[in-house]
Amino acid sequence: MFAPHLHGRPVDLGASYFTARYRDFSDIVAYWVKRGVARPWTDTFDAYAPGRPAEVSAGPMRYAAPAGLQALVQDLAEGLPIALGAPVTHVGPGPTADGRRYRAVVLAMPDAAAAEILDESLTAERAAVTDITWDPVVAVAVGYRERCWPFANGTFVNDHPILSFVADDGARRGDSAPVLVAHSTVSYARSAAADPSTDPAGPMLAALADLGVTGTPDWIHTHLWPHARPAGGRGNDPTYHLGDAMIGLCGDSWGSPRIETAWSSGAALATALLDRG
Repeated sequence: MFAPHLHGRPVDLGASYFTARYRDFSDIVAYWVKRGVARPWTDTFDAYAPGRPAEVSAGPMRYAAPAGLQALVQDLAEGLPIALGAPVTHVGPGPTADGRRYRAVVLAMPDAAAAEILDESLTAERAAVTDITWDPVVAVAVGYRERCWPFANGTFVNDHPILSFVADDGARRGDSAPVLVAHSTVSYARSAAADPSTDPAGPMLAALADLGVTGTPDWIHTHLWPHARPAGGRGNDPTYHLGDAMIGLCGDSWGSPRIETAWSSGAALATALLDRG
């Protein structure tokens, strides 16, 4: 849920959209929509595969945010005391975070990132974050002078060596800006991560022509996500970890990998913490 400002507007470079299947989360989404923080985007995308005509893929309603998906996080955090630019490098028994003791510590982050800062003595917590692997993704945002592609909203790209999904960011944001965000396949992202001396954007831009994108880019922005999404997750229903150490673990790997899973996982963990007093 990362939307930096690029050339005067926010552009979602992380998750492309979110869905609302769980009742409690649906209530939050309805509140966002009523206030204009989120907007229903689309329930259909094109589906492209090399050598086959484009098809239409229907599914659940996908939601977007006019100010970028990170605006949803900021909205939920309004009024909370939050310290930015204060990295935590070690979480230990107690629980402690960088030597300071707390009643509870929550790591709401990719499992691989949590594993890097958990003390070796926290065997239960470390075991909980070592059974899920994470896939990398390259995201490339591209700005054009005008809209120059045949699909509406976005397109899934199947059986392609480089691209997996392309989002029309102007349609997603609702301002019709001529901006696309292309997401790579996992295999392509792994090859790009293995050779940081090369720019992964070039082959991805060339591959956009396969989808009928005809324009010449005005600007390009590339972002490599080493832990973009969990490979599989832990089943369908959101869950979390909270042991005797009072160190909680939650996120989009604790269930089917979706934004709503991350919210529901965190909400369930918060309830468990409150129940423990």
